[in-house]
Amino acid sequence: MKKLFTLFNCVALAVGLLITSSAMAEVKIRVQSVLPTKADEIVMLKDFAESVATLTGGEVQIEVLPDGAVVSGRDILDAVDKGLVEAGFAWTHYWSGKHPAAMLFGSPVAGAGVGIDNIAFVSWLMNGGGRELYNRLWDEMGMNIHGLMLQPVGPEALGWFKEPINSMEDFRKYRFRTPPGIPGQTYKDIGIASVAMGGGDILPALEKGTIDAAEWCCPKPDSVFGFQKVLKHYYLQGLHQVVVNADLYINGDVWDSLTEFQQQAMNIAADASLMRAMSYRIYENGKALKDLTENHGVQLHDTPSDYFPAYMNAARASLEKNAAENEFFAEVWNSQIEFAKIAVPFWAGAQTSNAKLGAAFADSLKQ
Repeated sequence: MKKLFTLFNCVALAVGLLITSSAMAEVKIRVQSVLPTKADEIVMLKDFAESVATLTGGEVQIEVLPDGAVVSGRDILDAVDKGLVEAGFAWTHYWSGKHPAAMLFGSPVAGAGVGIDNIAFVSWLMNGGGRELYNRLWDEMGMNIHGLMLQPVGPEALGWFKEPINSMEDFRKYRFRTPPGIPGQTYKDIGIASVAMGGGDILPALEKGTIDAAEWCCPKPDSVFGFQKVLKHYYLQGLHQVVVNADLYINGDVWDSLTEFQQQAMNIAADASLMRAMSYRIYENGKALKDLTENHGVQLHDTPSDYFPAYMNAARASLEKNAAENEFFAEVWNSQIEFAKIAVPFWAGAQTSNAKLGAAFADSLKQ
């Protein structure tokens, strides 16, 4: 009886210690986004947060805050670095002013100039040395940050226009909202009046006439922001963000305070988010494009052919310039080039037949 009592006490003590250690390991991470709560990206970010909570048994709780909740969108990375908020959510090319190589992770302009699409980019990240370089980016910036890639979004549409554009000459007539950093600068390099602004500011700027053409992302996010209320001519094929990824930035001290189990759970949830976001986008964008063209008077056009060489040449020149000026940029870009030499000939060739099959089916729907 005494042995049984002793055994019971030991079990009770072990359970108590387990509960206590679990309670001590619980952590709440506030994530401020650069986007308003209605944005489609927030849907996927909350899905990631639910996965983390499930995998950690509720130990890690992620609260998603909208743009401006703690700081302005442009200050999010600095706020995370200083610990004003535990985490942030944005696109890493937004921070190209802190380091030019940020563009190669957030939105490698024109597919890094070597034909990398979103699926190939994830392959580079996971298998071609990309993740190791991504983890080094924050030290190169001098930021106390741990990053997790979550959401492949591209390929992004060229954008929205008041009237059809048949050439680069037509394109150059418009004040055009573009992303910040090198993708937007490349538009300036080919003579476009490029204006960078946050997503929530685009529709008001269109309505006021501050800009008269715009790109944001893809049919679903664009329709959520309501661009179809102002502009009716839509072009899907663009080069500025063939690849684009939205990321989670966690304060380095907060990340280090997590247990190894919690960190691994977040890594697994992030990798799962890459696939979930990609698959979510394909179907949601398809539904949105159908709705835009059938119910909102949006006319879908093919991008003028002279856009492609103009933008590609300017993008290549920008990539070469930055590689010559920054050692880490050159290291990352060379890694993407070496990956592309192996992967792109296969992937582009395999995708060609699929694209032709898809185009034939799409054309049959018009008949």
